[in-house]
Amino acid sequence: MTTIQHTRRSLHLSQHAPPRPWRPWRSPAAGVLTLIHAGGAAVLALWWRNTETVAGPDAWLTNGGRITGLLAGYACAVLLALMARVPALDRSVGSDRLARWHAMGGRYTVSLSVAHTLLIIWGYSITAETDVIDQTTALVFAYEDMLIATIGMLLLVVVGIVSARAARRRMSYEAWHYVHFLTYLAVFLAFFHQLSNGADFVDAPAARLAWYGLYLGVAGLLLWYRFLTPLRRALRHRLHVAEVHPEAPGVVSVYITGRHLGALAAEPGQFFRWRFLAPGMWWAANPYSLSAPADERRLRITVKAAGGHSAALARVRPGTRVCAEGPYGAFTPARQGSHKVLLLGGGVGITPLRALFETLPGDMTLLYYARSFQDLALRDELDEIAAARGARLHYVVDGRTGPSLPLTAAALSDLVPELTSHDVYVCGPPGMAVAAKAALRDAGVPRHRVHHESFAF
Repeated sequence: MTTIQHTRRSLHLSQHAPPRPWRPWRSPAAGVLTLIHAGGAAVLALWWRNTETVAGPDAWLTNGGRITGLLAGYACAVLLALMARVPALDRSVGSDRLARWHAMGGRYTVSLSVAHTLLIIWGYSITAETDVIDQTTALVFAYEDMLIATIGMLLLVVVGIVSARAARRRMSYEAWHYVHFLTYLAVFLAFFHQLSNGADFVDAPAARLAWYGLYLGVAGLLLWYRFLTPLRRALRHRLHVAEVHPEAPGVVSVYITGRHLGALAAEPGQFFRWRFLAPGMWWAANPYSLSAPADERRLRITVKAAGGHSAALARVRPGTRVCAEGPYGAFTPARQGSHKVLLLGGGVGITPLRALFETLPGDMTLLYYARSFQDLALRDELDEIAAARGARLHYVVDGRTGPSLPLTAAALSDLVPELTSHDVYVCGPPGMAVAAKAALRDAGVPRHRVHHESFAF
């Protein structure tokens, strides 16, 4: 049975008035992609500049190997840059979009690397009039830096296989995360053969300098944002667990305190990657959203037991030290471009929406899907916020009998008048999020008004 609760508008709070003119939020994603593609075009231009003619099957194959090798080398640098967690890029483009680009680019990179290897072997074997096995042996063991490059390529293929959807489903987030550290080693091992054997670099000092600059720049970003910044913040903020509070069956809130928390500049809707320095947990850093606005005194996350790490949070003791990487994500008030806002959440996806529900200005509606009343996490807080700011709050609880409120264009349009003029923030399980976005699209909500960030790996 579906239950919908309406909280009538009772009070308008002046502090929630819009502080700026409402303008549609536009992601800079297209500009970032254009820059990436321009770099790829520059790489192709490097090959073109160093190639006078291509004649004969061996030359066609070898030059195909040169092109795919150059593009694979460039793609490796781009892949690492996308995951460097540069705050400006993360907050403007969004962590989930960067992760999708990284996943798609990874498939291209592995394919280009394999194609480069096969084309070079085949082309060289035709030129030398040898079979591919002898030519492979000669390339790997006789050419400078080729043995370590081969190991790097094989590691890259292993990471690609592990990243395949069928393999990911059988792995924990922690195992998948740590296998991906092999990418750093693979790229490092493969880097040197590009300069020692690549026809486009051997007698081209400017090209070598540019290639070194590209890779050293990306290495600097990774070192600073992935390693040094989390360490510096851990020493400065001294985070530790203050309290663990049950919210619903299998759901707990973890309150974290420390020093100078305001300096983190965490916004509602953002997340951190949390590392709890407790037995069995210290080696994993998992992403959890803030479930309340951050302040100078404490941070709060609300987590549902969906795996070993999240289930263990219910047993974390007060005083446990915590390392937090972040804040990350573009699922923030900066995306709001309309005075009217719909927050559409499901299950534990309510956590970032709860923080936004309290802080976003304007005409606010929250629609919260759950399996039962017991599964409505943070319900008392949501009721209190709705009453204080005069917002509309709808709970949709599915039972064994009676109709439910479907995630369709018609149902959402009936429930939320003038739906197409709303900004919509969506957070919930993957299936629910996909259905919600499809329904909003069918209802005519412009794509730039629908905001969603996924933590699926």
